[in-house]
Amino acid sequence: MNPQLYYNDYGSWIRSQFSFRIQKISIDGGFSCPNRDGTVSAGGCTFCDNRTFNPSYCNPAKSIREQIQTGKDFFARKYPTMRYLAYFQAYSNTYAPLDTLRRRYEEALSQDGVVGIVIGTRPDCVTEETLDYLEELSRSTFVIVEYGIESVDNATLKRINRGHTFECSRDAIIATHERGILTGGHIILGLPGETAEDNIRQAAEISALPLDILKLHQLQIIRGTQLAEDYLSKPFKLYTADEYIDVCIRYIERLRKDLVLERFVSQSPADMLIAPKWGIKNHEFTDRLVNELKRRRTWQGRLL
Repeated sequence: MNPQLYYNDYGSWIRSQFSFRIQKISIDGGFSCPNRDGTVSAGGCTFCDNRTFNPSYCNPAKSIREQIQTGKDFFARKYPTMRYLAYFQAYSNTYAPLDTLRRRYEEALSQDGVVGIVIGTRPDCVTEETLDYLEELSRSTFVIVEYGIESVDNATLKRINRGHTFECSRDAIIATHERGILTGGHIILGLPGETAEDNIRQAAEISALPLDILKLHQLQIIRGTQLAEDYLSKPFKLYTADEYIDVCIRYIERLRKDLVLERFVSQSPADMLIAPKWGIKNHEFTDRLVNELKRRRTWQGRLL
């Protein structure tokens, strides 16, 4: 745990894994999603629009090699000696036959300066065969598999048309961890129907999972999504920045101390975001959270 931040932050952790500066390069590998192609649903998750997190250099019309080179050119201007993790981020990046996965992952890993791979996916999109391959791959290179969990409440998962249960997430995370693969999870706080207390209570269930890394972020209402239609027709509670900081801190306090926390907030393009509009950048939010966490810890220490 970073004593200056009061939690186990991703920046310190990733620096402990490598002797050089590391940057993720997002890749669109051309994968789909069973929640979009009709296998599970044709509508997708009600909150989802992948354009909100694909950076400008990430272009699915380009090959994986070209996307990585564009990403390297983007970042190398600032840090010419940087090394890279290929981040398969868009949609469900284990949702394809094994031969296709192997070809796309290994194309990324063969690029100069790429020292590992991060694979974002759904827990219902991994097979025993895929996990066996990723276990083999993790013996020769750095591998993280990151699962979208989103909520521990099955009623919420149904409400947002997620298409899988929390038990599915738990099983996939356990199976991945048992193979010695670094395992990450993603949670959205403030989903419709969930209160702050609901969110805080879920931390114990998330902490009980054999996760290595956790990402949190606030619910955002993105223009053009089903959730936007729902919100505009009947607005529901969204966190203010201060309320969300309070929820995050209380959430952190209930997590295992060894769990690496990669982020607390996400920032969608302004022209796509309906709400909440906090007017602060990601790093500014994290600074405010850390300062409040420090203030509370100091106050508690004096109280004792």
